Amino acid sequence: MLSKKSLYVVIVGCGRLGSFLANRMSSEGHGVVVIDNDETSFNALTLDYSGFKLVGDADEFAVLKKGRIDQADMVIAVTRDDNSNLMVSQIAKNIFHVPRVIARILDPKRGEIYRNLGIEIVCPTLIEYDYFTKLLEKPLSESGKGNEL
Repeated sequence: MLSKKSLYVVIVGCGRLGSFLANRMSSEGHGVVVIDNDETSFNALTLDYSGFKLVGDADEFAVLKKGRIDQADMVIAVTRDDNSNLMVSQIAKNIFHVPRVIARILDPKRGEIYRNLGIEIVCPTLIEYDYFTKLLEKPLSESGKGNEL
């Protein structure tokens, strides 16, 4: 659970991760708007999802305004495009002054750019690298014994 206080969260990208986050946050009682330019991506949302769905390109100001980003407590950018995630994150942080902005990046080389802009990042590539490194450090006799996340 994120917080006892209900948050207003804008999630950009409704793929596997975005839909999972939207479903979870909605079920925890948070106000959620999920934005994606592909309407079929909303099929991944559960029937219990109580937030809003907004079809559009989140790189466009009008779409973000329609999603009431100016009222958001948090923006989470999880599209498959690092450039879009960076643009949306910068707009959320610097123009709309959203208190907390988190972006997924796929290219670990971009991490420093995001951090310098005050944007929190999650990089699956680095997380997976760390996990694989830990597995490789185990003796062969321990491999294959419940090592999944």
